[in-house]
Amino acid sequence: MLSIHSTSVELEGVPTEIMVQGFADRILVLVTQLGKVGNLIQASIPSTTPLLSADLDEDSTDGLPAPPAAIQLTPLLGGASSEHLQTLHSLYAAQIATIIWVEEAKKMTVNRRSVVVGIALHRDADERNTFHGVMN
Repeated sequence: MLSIHSTSVELEGVPTEIMVQGFADRILVLVTQLGKVGNLIQASIPSTTPLLSADLDEDSTDGLPAPPAAIQLTPLLGGASSEHLQTLHSLYAAQIATIIWVEEAKKMTVNRRSVVVGIALHRDADERNTFHGVMN
């Protein structure tokens, strides 16, 4: 049986639903403020690509792990309303996938699965995050 993990958080006053579901060959992550799947982007890296050992340090407080240089992002469905927002969604997908790969590596998971990320955010939330330094 496939397990589904979901939560609801408030980001800058906007309710945001997050759902993660694992499949045999990939992991699906949906992040939505609109109640729909949105822009689907697949992130993958070769299983031989090492994740930085510092990213695996549980005591690290340096922030988020850096996405590997070998990451490949493939748009699957939909798209953002501008090139700028598409770049922002790609950044989000790369970061979400990297967090999942680092967490799986901590559990000694042998098979590194692709991560498919669905992003459906209010347009003004995207712009607010860009202009108020959330992308640091």
